[in-house]
Amino acid sequence: MTVTLITGANKGIGFETAQQLVALGHTVYIGARDVGRGERAAAEAGARFVQLDVTDDASVADALGAIDSAEGRLDVLVNNAGIQVLGAPDGPTALRVFDTNVVGIVRVTEAALPLLRRSSNPTVVTVSSSAGSFWAVTNPERPEFHLPSALALYSASKTAATMLTLQYAKSEPGIRFNALEPGTTATDMTAAFGIGRPPAESARAVVRLAGLDAHGPTGTFQDEFGELPW
Repeated sequence: MTVTLITGANKGIGFETAQQLVALGHTVYIGARDVGRGERAAAEAGARFVQLDVTDDASVADALGAIDSAEGRLDVLVNNAGIQVLGAPDGPTALRVFDTNVVGIVRVTEAALPLLRRSSNPTVVTVSSSAGSFWAVTNPERPEFHLPSALALYSASKTAATMLTLQYAKSEPGIRFNALEPGTTATDMTAAFGIGRPPAESARAVVRLAGLDAHGPTGTFQDEFGELPW
């Protein structure tokens, strides 16, 4: 049975991904900062819960330690946790956004690597965004070209998230690392704009990458249709 950890999975794309992977037979761990919300989400999805705050080293270590004790390995890691803060950029806001969206990926991935190396088919999926793609943001035919400057920090953090994916793919050739543009999704992050499709639709792209076999691609940036330039 495939053992999967999803960060920030008590709602949105993370939660829908958990439900879909449970239906496929995965043992899914929902990682969430808030214990009450996380436990309720895990119960609803038929998953297990670990308290996991991607901005806290001790929390990350405890969460991966709990999975290690229970399972002895990790087959799939989905780096899904992320935040978006609208408004003019400043130093404290930049630190907050990057601590969650970028440093959080490093914290969790580094803690998970020993467990992933014990898997016969290890895979890491990072939910990124083409809002951080130079190709998309400079292309007038793409919706990312028209994003407001209030999203500058979020976009820059997703550029870093995609680059981290590539660098991990190069340094860990035995593990598949891929970044995903999930599509415009109706979540808390897009609520201010009133746009997006149901999270369950976007989660299907995460599930596809989570289910890659040993011959699947690594070091790519993809959407539901395949690889994207960035």
